[in-house]
Amino acid sequence: MEVFKNQIEIIKKSNYSFNNPDNFKKEFDIPKLNKEVLITIDDAFQSFYLEAWPYLKENKIPFILFVSTEPVGKRGYMTWDQIREVESEEFALIGHHSHTHNYLIDETNDQFILDIEKANVIFIKELGYIPDLFSYPFGEYSKFMRDYISKNFEFAFGQHSGVIDINKDKFELPRFPINENYGDLNRFKSIINSFPLEYKELLPLEKKLTKKNNPPEFVVEFFKDQKNLENINCYSNEGDKWEKSKTNILNNTLTIQFRTVFKPRRGRINCSLNDNGKWRWFGVQFPIKEN
Repeated sequence: MEVFKNQIEIIKKSNYSFNNPDNFKKEFDIPKLNKEVLITIDDAFQSFYLEAWPYLKENKIPFILFVSTEPVGKRGYMTWDQIREVESEEFALIGHHSHTHNYLIDETNDQFILDIEKANVIFIKELGYIPDLFSYPFGEYSKFMRDYISKNFEFAFGQHSGVIDINKDKFELPRFPINENYGDLNRFKSIINSFPLEYKELLPLEKKLTKKNNPPEFVVEFFKDQKNLENINCYSNEGDKWEKSKTNILNNTLTIQFRTVFKPRRGRINCSLNDNGKWRWFGVQFPIKEN
């Protein structure tokens, strides 16, 4: 909690405002003149309710709480009464985080749909509605999952790092993870002072990798007004080893020649650009099926 409070103070001292989730939904397509920070919390652990919730409530700091319906009420998790208490505040929003929080990427498409539908029934019973914001468990999704979610929700968040801008896919929104392993204050300052690295298109559309498409053909087309692309640096973990990627820039398009295949469970690529003193960033995550 002390680290979390320090992080909140850093945001305030940086003169960034906290984004209210309702405004996020209403104003997504409107460019922001000033940076805003959107706080999201996954899983609805009891520790959130006991530790962070009183502080957030006292200070009226807005956030989204993503709930998986199956663990609710079990040891270590919030109860539905506690979730309804949080949901009753205008600065708090409940999001959908599946039913089981399993590795749904490993399930069949039908099993994935059934998991979401089961959660929908429970949300209607307990809250009276189905949340319209979704968070992929473990940040993992296939093109099928992304397309299904796009037809049933307003926005969806992954766990690939990056800064949201109006050009990002509404159903593949990035988030910087902040936890015990990634909560260092110096790193946190760097994160909140970073800017989006905006692009026109990113391929492949299929993020789930199998033997047939691993390594992927990775292509990013940037907007023509993006300057300083020669300064871009990418790092990737193919072969389960983080190294600087072998990149090529031609006509505002970035390609990466991977050294070898990505190993399970996840492949990652992070790219940063020093754009006249502004550090721009985007990341990509590839869930990998072994067979």
